[in-house]
Amino acid sequence: MTEYRAELDAEVTFSNGGRLTAEGFRVDLPGPDATEREIGELFVSCLGLLMTESVDLSRVRVFPEPHKGARGGPSDTSRSAGLVSERQWHLVELSHVIEAGMTTYPGLPGPEVTPHLTREASRAFYAAGTEFAIDRVSMVGNTGTYLDSPYHRYPAGADLAGLPLSSLADLPCVVVRTLGSATRAIDVGALARYEVASRAVLLHTGGDEHWGTPRYGEDAQYLTEDGARWLVEHGARLVGIDAVNIDDTTTLARPAHSVLLGAEVPVVEHLTGLGQLPPTGTRFTAAPPRFAAFGTFPVRAYAAVPAPGGGADGNATSN
Repeated sequence: MTEYRAELDAEVTFSNGGRLTAEGFRVDLPGPDATEREIGELFVSCLGLLMTESVDLSRVRVFPEPHKGARGGPSDTSRSAGLVSERQWHLVELSHVIEAGMTTYPGLPGPEVTPHLTREASRAFYAAGTEFAIDRVSMVGNTGTYLDSPYHRYPAGADLAGLPLSSLADLPCVVVRTLGSATRAIDVGALARYEVASRAVLLHTGGDEHWGTPRYGEDAQYLTEDGARWLVEHGARLVGIDAVNIDDTTTLARPAHSVLLGAEVPVVEHLTGLGQLPPTGTRFTAAPPRFAAFGTFPVRAYAAVPAPGGGADGNATSN
């Protein structure tokens, strides 16, 4: 079977400032008909670039050549082998810390943490020098960074215990950057250029900058009903956002929740740190405990990001 690669020049701009240029760079392709957008995503994934704002390609040439095993490319076997080595990937934290009394969603109570067994009291039950702490927490499921299961919206929907791991763990991920947008609404136009099938789609609004302040609940970006329908129709596996709600909180019908959860697509709200991720090439996990007859619960959300190096050739410079 003939394998194909692309040679290209590229100019990358970053959302936190700066620019990178590359000349004569080569990446592995899945086939001879790869689009320029697909080639650009493979270039970003191959280098493990973070906070990419735009990628402009020129002098793109596709030609038959054996693959070099470029990271994120069609011959990258590091994931299919089920191995995540420390040399190849690093983990990025995407969840907020939970603390007693904190505010997650305005109007909902914060968690109450009390001791069930103190260290001092435990000494009466164990050998000399041995002690433990066992604490009790009372909280609503919508605390910190949490996942909404279909049961949260629909009584017949899958609860936290019924969600398959294939919808929660090690999902290929696409980051949709909308921070700085002139509109609060994230509609189809902001999504249409992305390949979302079987992926976790994370909406990077920058809203987490105001976490823990009154501004966090004000004028936040949100996903429209049409945007939610487009994601469902194009096969998104999970949708997350780093804002106060996936919906416009002034719309009591909650259309984005209704569409996504009605299609068995879990929702993760109150993410943080999405600016650390490249647009594609990462793997996302946000798994809650297997809690029966329960709709929402905090998650430890994180992404596995490819480490730089390996599998490509060419020259790149940054400034």
